[in-house]
Amino acid sequence: MSVPQNTIAIIFDYDQTLSPTYMQEETLFPAFGINAAAFWKRCQDLVREEGYDNELAYMKVMLDYLEMDRPTNDDLRALGQQLTFYKGVTEMFEEFKHGLLSPDQVAYGIRVEHYIVSSGLKALLDGSRLAPYVRAIFGCEFAEDSQGRITFPRRVISHTQKTQFLFRINKGLLDPTDDVNDHMPPELRPIPFPHMIYVGDGPTDVPCFTVMRKYGGQAIAVYNSEDASRASFKKCYQLSAHADRVRHIAPSDYRAGSHLRHLIEEMVQEIATQILRRHRDDLEASMVRAPKH
Repeated sequence: MSVPQNTIAIIFDYDQTLSPTYMQEETLFPAFGINAAAFWKRCQDLVREEGYDNELAYMKVMLDYLEMDRPTNDDLRALGQQLTFYKGVTEMFEEFKHGLLSPDQVAYGIRVEHYIVSSGLKALLDGSRLAPYVRAIFGCEFAEDSQGRITFPRRVISHTQKTQFLFRINKGLLDPTDDVNDHMPPELRPIPFPHMIYVGDGPTDVPCFTVMRKYGGQAIAVYNSEDASRASFKKCYQLSAHADRVRHIAPSDYRAGSHLRHLIEEMVQEIATQILRRHRDDLEASMVRAPKH
């Protein structure tokens, strides 16, 4: 027994991948009058002096800053409407709803799903303009008290833990309460790794790049071409030319006709063609030809 493996998953990191800014700086800091430099310095101090993980550090400092104005997750979702993105991001998701696959591929049931796996705040992304286009969003989450105010980190996703969610997508276990470590034979996994494309921006995506490389998926490292220091490009160049983590790098321009769009579209077409060819080969192998006279 097997399941149809007709789905192609495009998985995006968020900060510096879909957006040139950090989501907290664009939404929370202006809303609550938080000084960005002081905030990130306090986070770095917790990591360096007290041994905090990076993600726990920023969530703790956020709670400290918001102590007097403790928002709810609904408040965070409302702030998520203010998130802005690289050129062409929202248009890409809209355009990918139609025309990305050929009629033959669509007729066979091949489809493309989008996912976001981020160390940022899930609530902000849930409220963003991207949410309607995305099958699932995975990110850090706060629990709430009896009055609905955020109280304590409920889920923290570090850059190494992000790989867990690649396996969740692979196995179709999108509810975080499902045990992703349960054994599942390859033929029962709805989205094999060769059907995945991962898009990230740099060193924090290395664990995901490595998983994709190991299991036959595709990966693209994107950089901000408007970064005058070229630091963004240099990170991607190192990952490709020296660390051998990714084969493809591209500017984070998601508009139709861009290098990045060409890469994503070609990868989708290649995967879809392989799925259709495999289906036809299986059909041919299972047929019993009628005798000829």
